Amino acid sequence: MGKDKKEEAVFLRKKITLLRAFSLLIGSMVGSGIFISPKGVLQNSGSVGFSLVVWFACGLLSMFGALSYAELGTRITKSGGHYIYILETLGPLPSFLFLWAEFFAIRPANSAVVSLAFGRYMLEPFFAPCAAPVPAVKLVSLLGYYMVLTLNSWSVTWSARLQTALSIIKLLALALIIVPGMMLLAQGHTENFQDAFDRQSLVLDKLPLAFYAGMFAYSGWFQTSFVREELVRPERNIPLAVIVSVITVIVGYMLTNISYYTVLGTQDVLASPAVAVSFVQRAFKSLISVVPVLVALSCFGTMNGGIFTFSRTLFVASREGQWPPLFSMIHIRRHTPLPAVMLMFPLVTAMVCIGDIYHLMNFFSFSRWLFIGLATLGLIVHRHRHPELHSPFKVPLFVPISFTIICLFTVAMSFYSDPVNISIGCTMVLSGFPVYYLIIHRQMSSRCRSPFCVGQLFCTCGIF
Repeated sequence: MGKDKKEEAVFLRKKITLLRAFSLLIGSMVGSGIFISPKGVLQNSGSVGFSLVVWFACGLLSMFGALSYAELGTRITKSGGHYIYILETLGPLPSFLFLWAEFFAIRPANSAVVSLAFGRYMLEPFFAPCAAPVPAVKLVSLLGYYMVLTLNSWSVTWSARLQTALSIIKLLALALIIVPGMMLLAQGHTENFQDAFDRQSLVLDKLPLAFYAGMFAYSGWFQTSFVREELVRPERNIPLAVIVSVITVIVGYMLTNISYYTVLGTQDVLASPAVAVSFVQRAFKSLISVVPVLVALSCFGTMNGGIFTFSRTLFVASREGQWPPLFSMIHIRRHTPLPAVMLMFPLVTAMVCIGDIYHLMNFFSFSRWLFIGLATLGLIVHRHRHPELHSPFKVPLFVPISFTIICLFTVAMSFYSDPVNISIGCTMVLSGFPVYYLIIHRQMSSRCRSPFCVGQLFCTCGIF
């Protein structure tokens, strides 16, 4: 009896309902992106009109990716997101390369970007109209990130509840930007949309960076795939959650950007370190201290969702034998993957201290979209190899094919747009080859000889 209770205690429970899945997706997508990406999209698309086209195209592309991942989530019943999909469809080498890039480049850089946005918006009301000091921004960014780490180490239930509450705050923050912008537009303030499609300012080789900025704002539509084993009724809830959430975000983002451009001119957006703050200063001064705080809480929710899902990737990779066994351990009382949650602590700290938002964004976007494209390529391969497999949710074949081609084409074009940061990201991916063949490919006969297994004692005994 005692043994059965102990075995029951150490697995991830099915605690994520449809509402929590929807909140996880909304909370992950609506975060720092819509409040910092407009500058990057406009800068690299060249004009207001083309930037709105990029925003809509990124939303449509995200829907294609979300539908493809929804089918993968009904075909492959394991958690782990991109990692497990690539492993199950394309094999262990590309899945390990993703894991390598995810740990050393994608996830820490992404978390650093969101953390820096959190710190900037949290301090803006105290220093406006001047910019907040960079050291103060980085300090507050790290404090926010550490708070999220602590919460995810403490309780799955409370981190999920917080995500639900913050999702409501995120939508409120968007509403406070959309409503005054639409009111001004209805009053005839259309001067900033004159000559919206200025072809002279369009530079084609910069468009991949515009897409990177836009797709960063939408990124998060894949988050339910990381927690598939913890979802209640995943065959129904995954497709329903992704379709409703992506449509909601597309509409919200388009209206938000139209509001930005109604109030702010092109130069205002490009010059602003925090677009939402500049918007409120111009359009709705009575909310000058409210909106930045709501935006900061929105970023806080994105950090929470990112940590919540990334820890599950390491948990699954450990279980599959491609990561040290310590990270498949679950706290015996709190049922949280504690070692996996804490692993990102040093890398994110370093990137926040030395990084810049837009350079970090280009740096990790290359690797992220390369492997997301490979995951949807894996769906095409999986369909071909297993035509007999029944899937409760199936998308037309042109959806994953279109998404894969666009992702890989954008990745290839980005070498011309930002060769330095993209080359660093590419080198990071390629550095995983020798590690794979020297260590992973020749796995030790007994994984528990690894020094990482020492951590099992702490987690299973409940010392933390």
